[in-house]
Amino acid sequence: MKRTAFAIAASLALVTPGAFAGATFEDYARVRGVTPEYDKVNVPRQECYSEVVPRTYNRSENSIVGPLIGGVAGGLIGSRVGAGNGRVAAAAAGAAVGAIVGDRLSSRDHYEQYTEREIRRCRVVDNWESRLAGYRVSYEYQGRAYTTLLPYDPGRSLPVRVSVEPAAGGNRWNH
Repeated sequence: MKRTAFAIAASLALVTPGAFAGATFEDYARVRGVTPEYDKVNVPRQECYSEVVPRTYNRSENSIVGPLIGGVAGGLIGSRVGAGNGRVAAAAAGAAVGAIVGDRLSSRDHYEQYTEREIRRCRVVDNWESRLAGYRVSYEYQGRAYTTLLPYDPGRSLPVRVSVEPAAGGNRWNH
């Protein structure tokens, strides 16, 4: 008998779960005010610009031909000047002077050239945007004021879910 009563109670509990829970229904509340709310969001962007930069460079022909020819010519001329051991010293001095003169003559075409070139520079800059986060909705139901954040503007009325449950600690035997 105890088993049968327990089985009936268990099956009633499984079949009718709403019998032991509070009643829930939907109703409409009056909307008192709707205010859009925005979030500030940083969407960085790349900003690029071009800059013209002057550039100089030396243009010279670094050649060994001038000093070499000058040294040989100076050595030949110096060897004609002196006599004996002086002839060797004069040839050496003539070769040194001829090499210096030949270097100076070959460097005459030395000049600086100026050019400009364009450089593209980029940087990331902050770009703050206001984005709609939702709507702060103030509404009234049964004489009480409430506020909530919704992803949409509800209009004049807002559907609300109402749940009725016994208060905790209430006396179950008094009507």
